[in-house]
Amino acid sequence: MARITLKEREDASPKLQASYDETAERFQLLLNIFKAWGVVENLALPMNQLIMEVLQDGLVDWKTKELLILKSTLENECEYCVTQHEVVSRRLGISDEKVADLKGDLYKTSPHFTEAERSILELTMQIREDANRVSDALWSRMREHWSEAQLVEMVYVITIYIMVSKFGDALHVELEPVFADLETQLI
Repeated sequence: MARITLKEREDASPKLQASYDETAERFQLLLNIFKAWGVVENLALPMNQLIMEVLQDGLVDWKTKELLILKSTLENECEYCVTQHEVVSRRLGISDEKVADLKGDLYKTSPHFTEAERSILELTMQIREDANRVSDALWSRMREHWSEAQLVEMVYVITIYIMVSKFGDALHVELEPVFADLETQLI
């Protein structure tokens, strides 16, 4: 059970309702994480917009972003995030085998990942472990495959979803009923 009372749409200001409607249209329902952010409207509005921007093709395609989201939230053991993003990854056409190989260090030798993907998954692990210790060697490897702007976008995705997973877990944000009974590979 959530540790807070989620801000339901009917209790939200018109501005927050409009933001809720935008996210609900995009995700086909109003997710509990948005209702948790909604408790503090002035922070919820930019956060909702940020998530909407992240979860689409940008300088980095959405499939690649989903790999980063799944890896960062899996490493933080966020059942809420991992369950939902496994569903998203399937909708985007990421194979179940590739998703399964995100567990632990399997990605390092998995035939399902490119060297470019391995480098950013390693970055995800290193940021989670100690962002101050991202080595020059790793950065160099990533630069062989990714532009500087793409790397910045990926660091946004990784760090935002580490924050999302910690936020949701700290407040015990529950899975929506539509996700509650889904079988997951990762959790």
